[in-house]
Amino acid sequence: MGNESGIGIVKTQYYTFAEPPHELILASGEKLGPITLAYETYGELNEDKSNVILISHAFSGDAHVAGYHEGDKKAGWWDSMIGQGKAFDTKKYFIICANVIGGCKGSTGPSSINPKTGKRYALSFPFITIADMINAQKELLDYLDIKQLLCVAGGSMGGMQVLQWVALYPDMVRSAIPIATTLKHSPQQIAFDEVGRQAIMADADWRGGDYYDHGQPEKGLAVARMIGHITYMSDQSMEQKFSRRLKDEKYSFDFKPDFEVEGYLRSRSDVFVERFDANTYLYMTKAMDYFDLSGNNLISTGKTIGTRFLILSFKSDWLYPIYQSLEIVRRLRMRHVDTTYCEIQSTYGHDAFLLEVDEQTRLITHFLKNVYKKKGE
Repeated sequence: MGNESGIGIVKTQYYTFAEPPHELILASGEKLGPITLAYETYGELNEDKSNVILISHAFSGDAHVAGYHEGDKKAGWWDSMIGQGKAFDTKKYFIICANVIGGCKGSTGPSSINPKTGKRYALSFPFITIADMINAQKELLDYLDIKQLLCVAGGSMGGMQVLQWVALYPDMVRSAIPIATTLKHSPQQIAFDEVGRQAIMADADWRGGDYYDHGQPEKGLAVARMIGHITYMSDQSMEQKFSRRLKDEKYSFDFKPDFEVEGYLRSRSDVFVERFDANTYLYMTKAMDYFDLSGNNLISTGKTIGTRFLILSFKSDWLYPIYQSLEIVRRLRMRHVDTTYCEIQSTYGHDAFLLEVDEQTRLITHFLKNVYKKKGE
């Protein structure tokens, strides 16, 4: 396992900071600490630490972006893009990926133990924003003594983090690759998130968020995931993958899953419920809804930045449609930022950023080569 990427077996690492009385002050004004971030690294850090790439994960992602954990049969969520000879080449670059605060895969979130009470945070966990996630990642980079990032890259919520990095620490980011993302959620995107939240909170097993001693609100979380999963695909990809094929040869005349697409949604949501925390779903979607770098929020008035951008979008993505990527491009070019935009033809919908490996690899490899080369000129 892992021979194709050259990464092989990896281990998650943990960094704890913001010990009281030095808690992290959040955008809400509340304080959070201590905070633990789960993170993984791949490749070798060069002598002048100029080859660092930070990968930001999407909503349901985590720090395990590539390679295998001991005993796993499935590689990290973007293993196809990270490794020797891949888009983010570990022969050249030192890759870091951290699970965001508010997460449920090793970083401090609502399912973590609150040291003040000895119980799970649940809904006592403070609301967080994408900016809070970035400020926490900045603490991790300070700990690793990394002063500059060759690139920050990520798709969907990961793309929001990319943009937020540039907004908060532009002098630290030499290049940015936001993929299939937006400067702010539209009313429709907020609406989908709210339906998912309501599905979870309507489940009697949610218990006002205090379900940890009783088990997840599985039905509500499963429905929320089904709704989300539909938005990740496209009409064309669902037609190609499922059409109206039946699981059996005839209708059941029952409310069992007659169609293959029904069975698929149920099976995918069952897997999701096993690995993801329902309260984290609530907090993460709210953080995305609060995100807003429109207007002059991305680049402050009167400020110029040297960050180079590669912005990627996908033709069939209706969750984060092309017009939202074009608005990012427009804002950047109005401020004379070096910006390259590529619209990739794909039928996969929003999931294309995880699946369209060859075209993304070609574009990203060329972009990073030019950015890295410019450093040495």
